[in-house]
Amino acid sequence: MLKMFKRFRLKDWLLTIVLVGFVVGQVYFDVTLPDYTAKIFAAMRDRLASGEILLIGGTMLLYALGSMLASIIISYIATYLAVNFSARLRQSVFVKVQSFSFEETTKFSTASLLTRSTNDVQQVQMATMMILRMAISAPITAIWAIAKINASSSELTLASAAWIVLLIALLTTIFLLVLPKFKLVQKLTDKLNGVTRENLSGLRVVKAYNADQYQEQKFAEVNKEVTSVNLFVNRIMGLMQPAMMLIMNGITLTIYWLGASLLNSGTSGLDYPTMMKFSMLVMQVLMAFMILTTLFIMVPRASVSAKRINEVLDTKLTVKDPLVSEAFTTSGEIEFKNVCFKYPDAEDCVIKNISFKVEKGQTVAIIGSTGSGKSTLINLVPRFFDVTEGEVLVNGVNVKNVAQAELRKKIGYVPQKGVLFSGSIKENISYGDEHLSDDQIREAAKVALADEFVRAMEGQYDADVAQGGKNVSGGQRQRLSIARAVAIEPEIFIFDDSFSALDYKTDRAVRHNLKTFTKNSTSLIVAQRIGTILDADMIIVLDNGRIVGKGKHKQLLETCDVYREIALSQLSQGELGI
Repeated sequence: MLKMFKRFRLKDWLLTIVLVGFVVGQVYFDVTLPDYTAKIFAAMRDRLASGEILLIGGTMLLYALGSMLASIIISYIATYLAVNFSARLRQSVFVKVQSFSFEETTKFSTASLLTRSTNDVQQVQMATMMILRMAISAPITAIWAIAKINASSSELTLASAAWIVLLIALLTTIFLLVLPKFKLVQKLTDKLNGVTRENLSGLRVVKAYNADQYQEQKFAEVNKEVTSVNLFVNRIMGLMQPAMMLIMNGITLTIYWLGASLLNSGTSGLDYPTMMKFSMLVMQVLMAFMILTTLFIMVPRASVSAKRINEVLDTKLTVKDPLVSEAFTTSGEIEFKNVCFKYPDAEDCVIKNISFKVEKGQTVAIIGSTGSGKSTLINLVPRFFDVTEGEVLVNGVNVKNVAQAELRKKIGYVPQKGVLFSGSIKENISYGDEHLSDDQIREAAKVALADEFVRAMEGQYDADVAQGGKNVSGGQRQRLSIARAVAIEPEIFIFDDSFSALDYKTDRAVRHNLKTFTKNSTSLIVAQRIGTILDADMIIVLDNGRIVGKGKHKQLLETCDVYREIALSQLSQGELGI
């Protein structure tokens, strides 16, 4: 938790100093009030004039008002600091996750990142507010009040100290018992979120296989774990309040019993006003410890949350921009030089010794069996991963030597699964360039054969898209994804099996439009269908991460057994012309 405060800005620290000033003022007012209480009792005992008593009472009222005003200001500053700090923290986590390459995202589950961005930040916010409001005032109040107590009566001081030592021992024991459980609670929260998210995202499959009971049991097991740990924590923490009340009442009884004995003996020099002052000061010490017990509940859990947030923020990026970006004027030429790539913690490379060159305006297709490394290969061009060995060059420049934003500005990427964002059709197509005109958006939709179904929708290009594009079909999502790439008119197109959800007729029509539109652009296409890549300028055949064939369709039918096997599994010899 202390490391988290290193993220405070200069303005935050200046406001914290101001807050400490008001805290000291409030504590001064609070610990001085018992002095005036004693004066009131003394004045009444000595039968002073009513005017003098009113003067003392008026001063007490001013001190009480001063304490209230300081408390309001402290609450305002603490709330402002905590809320703004948590807002910046959420933003920092979001920005950091945005900068992750695919390698970093594998270290954290989606459910865990969601928990860290929401629940964990909320825990830190609440703890920060409590620390600023209470953790500063409680120790100052306790120390100041104890100093004044010691000056009142040594006998009463020793008796009260025994109770306070007992309280500290109790709090320490509780703290040591619950801290490990707080760490477990956050991990189980991740797990609970993961099971819930998995169930919701796969709801159709769950329903199709009548797996409701299985999913319910799976959730129940995790829910039972969370419940069990929370019950243990809350039962232990539940001991605090009655223990505090027992100790508070014990101290009160001790003060009155011992004080009465000392008053009756007449040898200690203790009088009734002093005893009342002592009682009020001890109550302030106890209240300070009660405040600290509240912090004992929140800070351990918040410290676990802070550690989890810091794990995200302190993650070292594997794909980083160079200190000085090379001049980069893309013409569309791409070259792979002896490229090898291995996933983190994997024993062997998934692609090995890949070398080929794509000239400007060429269309190069990559085909192979499932798991042969096709998608991994093309993901190296926009630097979703960095190569383990070798180089990927774009227009003769190593992609590692170019700023990621500059590189990706030249690329139109269409993923295998069409991804849409909540908003309008127009906003989704213009996602890569918000300044596109309506005509440019419509033209891109026409190229992807999306214009027809968009015009049939209510609102047309202003029609709402549900989160994840759930209100359009898979084929429509893919066509809108293609339109999004076409709209920015990139110099390099990357299609990662982007036609798989289209029927053959639509597939052929979209590729015909793209051929005309992308004639001056370089295209890399990952495909499963032979029909999609027949007209490619070059086809690269992958098998177990290696190139086993390279050339045009007819050439590969004669020279590459792997390609021929794939082709014959999809089309007849007559359709292939062999």
